[in-house]
Amino acid sequence: MRKGIAIAASVAAVTGAALAAAVALGPGDGEASSHREAPLIAEDPTADLTDVYAFRSPDKPSTVTIMANVIPAEDPAAGPNWYTFSPGARYNLKIDTSGDVKPDVIYRFQFTRKTGQLFLGDTAQPYTVTREEKGRSTVVAHGTTPPNNIGKRSTPDYRNLVTKSIVSFDDGASKAFAGQRDDPFYGDIGAIFDLVAIRKGTGNMGGGKDFFAGYGVHTFAVQVPIADLGAKSSTIGVWASVDRRKVTTRGGTSHDSGAWVQVNRLANPLVNEVIIPTGLKDRWNSQQPWNESAYRKYYESPLLAAVINKLYKLGVPENGRDDLVAVLLTGVPELNFTGKKLADVLRLNLSVPIAKDPSRLGVLGGDTQGWPNGRRLGDDVIDIAEQAVGGFLKGKKLPLGDGVNGDDVSPLDAFPYAADPKAGFDNTKGLQKP
Repeated sequence: MRKGIAIAASVAAVTGAALAAAVALGPGDGEASSHREAPLIAEDPTADLTDVYAFRSPDKPSTVTIMANVIPAEDPAAGPNWYTFSPGARYNLKIDTSGDVKPDVIYRFQFTRKTGQLFLGDTAQPYTVTREEKGRSTVVAHGTTPPNNIGKRSTPDYRNLVTKSIVSFDDGASKAFAGQRDDPFYGDIGAIFDLVAIRKGTGNMGGGKDFFAGYGVHTFAVQVPIADLGAKSSTIGVWASVDRRKVTTRGGTSHDSGAWVQVNRLANPLVNEVIIPTGLKDRWNSQQPWNESAYRKYYESPLLAAVINKLYKLGVPENGRDDLVAVLLTGVPELNFTGKKLADVLRLNLSVPIAKDPSRLGVLGGDTQGWPNGRRLGDDVIDIAEQAVGGFLKGKKLPLGDGVNGDDVSPLDAFPYAADPKAGFDNTKGLQKP
């Protein structure tokens, strides 16, 4: 659900909010980065990708971590059948290592669900990880997700449960994880979708409210040796997708049949959310990254630039945005360029050293290890997107932002990096009665 190069985020915010009003989206129909970004996927949250991340592992720099999240805005207290991965879906992490924007390696996660005790759901889900490479399909790992963080009585010593759930494969060289996590995305979407309101100044000096604080997501992730990928020019292209069977028959029990079809995809944040027009969003989700040339005009003349100018009269370039085409569709020359073929993939140059002092603004902040060169958990994609859409790479540097400069919790020091979810019992969004 969070797609689009954050380019669209707050400024996208600007655009998003205004666009949201323009196309008559309801109050629950918009959540950045790519939460609930298209009409059909908004009705299918367990298949709804929220974010994709790809970065060199800070504690193991010879490896790359690739992860994706689904199920936006999970309330930790939402029992008795808490959030889980769908047993009827395939969750895919796709990697292009040759620069042709076709997947050379796919890591596919598939889950089952057990019947819980009494009146409670069982959130510990068995799963398999299958690797598809060079025409071969091999199950490389079996695991079980940690249960959702329900509370100290149900899930004591939660950190240890998570650690034990991480599985190794390839003789210990690689790892996989799946399960509930704190949502690492942050942003003031309450203001953004109220006609792109900014609570303080131009949004670059704090003062925002992080809507996602306290909410969770479900993460599926791998950590693999960089050397094993053999990437051309040291650069990979990453995206995630979710598949379902073409036919679902409902009744006392449901039955899925037919071929697998793609129902959602995501690479750069906020692409489908604020760059692709509403009437094309469902089609976009069903297509492949290498079909992106059909949407080129929406990158070159982004709707959100026009909306920003209409709302704030900032003189943002509205046409000829070859800078956004490079950032989102080809890669940036001398950083992560993969060729002239247009494709929405998250490009990561694996030869760039890990930043000693990371900037939340990534490349715009002088840190070439951050988005749009891959994406780390702490990258402020809303502010980056706002400033990029505002014309940063065209020499027009506007101090835009949403006033939220970081997550409410710190990431873990090791894989899977995303912090533990809040406990349902703690119910941080609930009101304590006297």
